[in-house]
This record gives sequence, C-alpha cells and structure tokens, in this order.
Amino acid sequence: MINPEFLAKVATDALLQEVNLAPKPGLVDPISTGAHKDMTKDTFYQSIEALCPYLLAYAEAGSRHNGSPLDLFNELRTLGKQAEDAMMAATNNINTHKGANFSFALVLGATAHTNGNIPEALHYCHLMTRHLIEVDFANLDQKEHLSYGEKLYVEHGIKGIRGEAATGYPSLAKALNYYNTLHTHTPRHRDLLLLLYLMTFVEDGNLIHRGGIDAYKQVQKEAQQLFEEAQTLTETELANRLEDYDNVLIERNLSPGGSADLLSLTFFCHQIQQNG
Repeated sequence: MINPEFLAKVATDALLQEVNLAPKPGLVDPISTGAHKDMTKDTFYQSIEALCPYLLAYAEAGSRHNGSPLDLFNELRTLGKQAEDAMMAATNNINTHKGANFSFALVLGATAHTNGNIPEALHYCHLMTRHLIEVDFANLDQKEHLSYGEKLYVEHGIKGIRGEAATGYPSLAKALNYYNTLHTHTPRHRDLLLLLYLMTFVEDGNLIHRGGIDAYKQVQKEAQQLFEEAQTLTETELANRLEDYDNVLIERNLSPGGSADLLSLTFFCHQIQQNG
C-alpha cells in the first residue's frame, strides 16, 4: 500500500505550491494579498502547518479502511471538523483553507484507500459523497441560518464543492488532463496557465459569495478571453497580464478561491501520478 506519510507530504507541498504561485488574480500570494484584507501568505503558512497532522490522519484513515465508502466519509468528516478547528485557531478565525480541507480529506482518504490510483480515488470520492446533496441540502427551507454554500443552492441551484465531490470531482479530472499536456512549459508558466484554465469553468462559490452570479459569470468570461490570449504569450507576458488582472479583481473585491482549491488538488494528483 502507498505510504500515508508520503501522501501527506505531497498534499502539504501542493498547498504550499498553490500559495507560493504568483501572480494569482484576486488571491493571496507572496507579492499580493489579492482581495483579502485580513490575510497574508503567512496566514496561509500558519494554516497549512496546523492542517499537516490531519492530512496524515486522512491518509491513514483511508489506508486502514475496510468498511463502506460512507463509513470512511463519516470518519473523514469527523477528522475534517477537527482540522477546521485547528486551522481557525492558528489563523485567529480567518478562513484560509475550509474548502481545500474538505476536499483534501476526501481525496487523501480515497487516494490512500485505492493505493494511489487517482481515477479510482476520484470515483471513490463519488461513492463516499453521492448522498451529500440530498442529505446536506435537505429541509433548508426550515433552517434559520444558512451557510453561503446553502444559500447558493437555494437561490441558484449552485452545488459548489459538495456537488463537485458528489460527482467524483470532474473539474479536477479535467484540470489534471489539461495540466498533463503542458510538458514544454516551465513549472511557473504551467501553473499559471492551469489557474487561468480553472477560472474559465469552475463553479466558484467564493466568487459568487463575494460578487453574485453576474460577477462570477463576468470573471469566467474575462478568464476565458485571457486564457485564449495566453496561448501565444511568454511566461513573463502572462505574469504581467495576470498582475494587471489581480488589480482588477482587487478593485471589485473578488477572489476565485474555488479555483485555488482545485489548483492545489491538481498539483497533488499530478504528483501522485508522476510517482506511480
């Protein structure tokens, strides 16, 4: 079986790779805090450090599991809530990695359980979470206080990261396939293109929460246009364009956090496949 400590190390590296990539429009990186006035790259480093023991726990849970997918999901969800509490304590209640923590719990557990087979792991995520939409979004009309994810579902039918997980992470599989085609680019150029690609299609709850549906659709449209132009840009030219777009999203107070989460997950899955 694949080593849980190895999986946790790859996950940690993937989260660091995401925060260290720059420039990222609207997002925190080493040269900008993006549209986030309450956090810096150091906040992310503190958060990742707090999550490290739980990344290992997710992988260990998947490695030793011999019950049903739902049983593993329930164990991972319990661990995930503990991890979220540790993250919030480390960041003074700043939400840096709530979405990423949810997905890494599932993907790490599933990857360990399937011995590093990423397609099988993503399918196992589906088996673990296919009940989520029905269960988590049941009786919302009777609930007094809704999370923003629940509000998105009620108002727009947007299922967000729950829907992504419940369908086996199709956006992650799509991003991974694209990332694997970028053999001739430098690592940074490749990573910037991947982020931009994700921004063209990810159902990004962070964007919708901050700006509404129209702002989300506008960012997707702008990202698509920039992505098409990026095919003929050098790495430096692309970085300059993304830095300009960072200023645009800062002005609008918009952050594509959902794309950032899938960016780090793609880094993780790619590295596991490279070591397979």
